[in-house]
Amino acid sequence: MGNVLVKRIGQGKQSTLSYLFVDGEFVCYVLEDAIRDVKIKGETAIPAGIYPLILNTYGAMNARYKRRFPEFHQGMIEIKEIPNYSYVYIHIGNNIGDTSGCILVGTSWEMIEGDYELRKSRKAYVSLYKKLIGKMASKVVSLEIRNEMLDSDIVT
Repeated sequence: MGNVLVKRIGQGKQSTLSYLFVDGEFVCYVLEDAIRDVKIKGETAIPAGIYPLILNTYGAMNARYKRRFPEFHQGMIEIKEIPNYSYVYIHIGNNIGDTSGCILVGTSWEMIEGDYELRKSRKAYVSLYKKLIGKMASKVVSLEIRNEMLDSDIVT
């Protein structure tokens, strides 16, 4: 089984910052909405847990990414079996306004007015997508999300 780990490390006013590892290797940063006890549609981070990843080959977002990345796009990487969530993807974006409950990726981050923002999201997405698509072709890949907030400053 392939292993993807999202290790949450920081909480902003409305955002959550994480490290993302594939088979133990750091790949990029992750941005999500705030962690909440009660889900607010499109504004709440995915609950900690383990979820299967699939390729979603339909829908508007898939069509946009197919046009944007015709040389390698084979479908959106969707996180499945999240209670009370649907159509949750790993995709490009820089701030919580881009998430809608999904996972955004970036190569670096900044704290802007109390919330995390990602930088070089496209670069991180392409790198992560190519790693995952190869694994997903031959085995089941799962995503584990852990809340492991750091007490001290976050290392960039």
